Amino acid sequence: MTAAVQAVLPGWQSRTTFVLALAAASVGLGTLWRFAWLLGNYGSAAFMLSYVLSLFLVAVPVCCAEAVLGGLGRAAPIRAIRVAAEDAGASRHWMWLGLLMALTGVLLAACQSVVAAWSLAYLNLFRGEVFAAASVPEVADRFSDLIEDTAMQIRWLTVFAALLGGVLAAGVRRGLGALAWLLVPLMVTLLAVLVGFAFDNGDLAAAHNFLFNTRLADFNLEAVLAALGHALLSLGTGVGAVLVFGAYAPAQIPLGRSVMAVALFDTLLALLAGIAIMPVILASNLLPAGGPGLLFIGAPYAYGNLGQGEFIGVLFFALMAMACLGAAAALLEPLVTLLQQYLRLGRVAAAATAALLVWGLGWVIAASMSEYGWNGWQNLLGRIDYLAAGIMLPLIALLIAVLVGWGLRPEQLRRCLGRESRAQFSLWRWVLRYITPPALVLMLVAGLVQ
Repeated sequence: MTAAVQAVLPGWQSRTTFVLALAAASVGLGTLWRFAWLLGNYGSAAFMLSYVLSLFLVAVPVCCAEAVLGGLGRAAPIRAIRVAAEDAGASRHWMWLGLLMALTGVLLAACQSVVAAWSLAYLNLFRGEVFAAASVPEVADRFSDLIEDTAMQIRWLTVFAALLGGVLAAGVRRGLGALAWLLVPLMVTLLAVLVGFAFDNGDLAAAHNFLFNTRLADFNLEAVLAALGHALLSLGTGVGAVLVFGAYAPAQIPLGRSVMAVALFDTLLALLAGIAIMPVILASNLLPAGGPGLLFIGAPYAYGNLGQGEFIGVLFFALMAMACLGAAAALLEPLVTLLQQYLRLGRVAAAATAALLVWGLGWVIAASMSEYGWNGWQNLLGRIDYLAAGIMLPLIALLIAVLVGWGLRPEQLRRCLGRESRAQFSLWRWVLRYITPPALVLMLVAGLVQ
């Protein structure tokens, strides 16, 4: 490894930091606002089984493969993939997969930043007791007002971009590493408080019926594809973050077991998030929804009409903003490393450039959400999310599976997976070669047809 690469990627000193950083990246909006709705909408236990299979037969194997690429190359995505491919005698053109990863990460980070700006705005509104005893139409009108007020969105987007740039500029250890150690315990604590509030004030019976009763009539091919897509998105697979974190991780850590631990942790938090919000929503006689409808209409109405709801609302949107910050920082880290290694920018300059790029894209997305859109474009949030999560992620994951499963030699892979038993290693490689690619092809084709 060259001294230049070592200077760019100093790395972490413990396995715990690697696990916490990956956990902070995985606990994004999908975990907190989408999983519970998918679980209840697509047959509960049947969807859960499909999700777990997707997680451990597709997302976890690809996530491990991505971390292996980072561990082999110890560099930014383009260079790391080129080093691994050339060492295996494969084409160096595989390195452009790293650029596609970074681009996808930027698109998703821009979407996260817009939702984070909305969350910060709502946190401020809850502090002002705006939603106390508000009706559903009043809450919906408040969200519409925010969407139409581009200036307010930009103000909060600027705050979030500044926080994001500060974290990235602080570096790998004092920025990303310290953020992981801070965010994960804090998010777990806030979620525990929200769960306690739901137990005291929510409709637990209705929530149990929605989340945990098996309804096979609601389970179909669309549910399987939704489970597969959410599994990929929840682990941050295919955006280069896991690759970079693998490059930062200490040598000879049990990568496979670390990724498995994060997958289990993320699933547990997703279930807790459902338990935290769905009882309160159902107790308010609202139909459960996913996405912005749940976050910015259902939750404010439910919390605003309950005792101590204003305080809980502040905690709820603080949790959302934290989740966005952890995910966005991970999504942008591949771009920061690329700017450092290929444009020779310093860490602060690279972080500022990445944050400014996301701020600009966020501004365009926010402007497109208004009634008249941005230069004729409307709802770019949904369009970009569909492109990045529905098309680019499965394509990148498929290419990773092909490269690592078929292009790299077993002895090469064992350099990073030496702590796993031979049986575990053989099972992982077999799944990555024969199970994961067909599932990703199915998801990709379905996304293109849709």
